Amino acid sequence: MRFMKFTESHEWVLTSDGHGRVGITAHAQEELGEIVYIEFPKVGQKIESGHEAAVLESTKAAADIYCPVSGTVTSVNPKLKDQVNLINSDPEGEGWLFELELSKTAELELLLEKSAYQALINHQ
Repeated sequence: MRFMKFTESHEWVLTSDGHGRVGITAHAQEELGEIVYIEFPKVGQKIESGHEAAVLESTKAAADIYCPVSGTVTSVNPKLKDQVNLINSDPEGEGWLFELELSKTAELELLLEKSAYQALINHQ
């Protein structure tokens, strides 16, 4: 079963069978503006929930991206290396950043459902 959860810092994770695909929300992309460079995590890197996983540079600013759940990075999005604009046009789809094998699936319970995330950004 696949489901998407969100963080208050505007990352998302799409999980399935102990693996997760991580990216930024459309709201985060709008706030950052056009993203022009991505510093990816290293494949094999272990990252704890809430720790920096990647860096995005936009025409406005640089932003740290935090890992929504703990795990080991298994891949980064190869399409983004050649087509960085995918993160601008489809941040919650083809513009995903990296995938990981989850080490603490219970952390998913601490993340927001889509409706709760929408309520959060509507009140900012």
